[in-house]
Amino acid sequence: MPKLYIVPTPIGNLEDMTFRAVRILKEADLILAEDTRTSSVLMKRYEITTRMEPHHKFNEHRTIEKVAERIEAGLNIALISDAGTPGISDPGFLLARICRDRGIEVETLPGPTAFVPALVNSALPMDRFCFEGFLPLKKGRQTKFRELSTEERTMIFYESPYRLVKTLTQMAEYFSEERIACVSRELTKIHEENRRGTLGELIAWYTASEPKGEIVLVVAGCDHK
Repeated sequence: MPKLYIVPTPIGNLEDMTFRAVRILKEADLILAEDTRTSSVLMKRYEITTRMEPHHKFNEHRTIEKVAERIEAGLNIALISDAGTPGISDPGFLLARICRDRGIEVETLPGPTAFVPALVNSALPMDRFCFEGFLPLKKGRQTKFRELSTEERTMIFYESPYRLVKTLTQMAEYFSEERIACVSRELTKIHEENRRGTLGELIAWYTASEPKGEIVLVVAGCDHK
């Protein structure tokens, strides 16, 4: 029975690709990729010759109906993002939902997701946590910080290196400079860095040392005591 496969891809180190993911991508009739140019590097590494088409946030609203129709017509389609698991701060949710609504089977493979190693590396409580993804850029940003100021669970955010110091500074304002946090940068890559400290210490460090690369920010929850 044809289905949609959601296939995680490495977040940096190409060796993190699973045997199953390679097999599914080779056997699929079509691969939907967030950026076909980026994904071509991975395809070449594992000798995957399946045809690719773009599926990203700028076209997914227009194309999900047609993709679902193609699966119903008999195609097995695999969805990948540039890195990590599709749907986690990447395109994928809308396509998965319409497939479920139309009774199309969706099979999601386990695999790389940046926030999991960042959470473990932080050494902050990981029995209960909340994933917030990217913060609002403007509208609603202050409201979100106020809401999270009393959040007791460990909080996880994705952030751009260009906004990191600004975000840390705003968090210090709403959470206090003494709140413990950890910045994970370039996970699984050659220059991976996991820097833990108070928000005040992290602000000082990244003000003096300009951050680069993909960033996951893990922040301790509020201790009302």
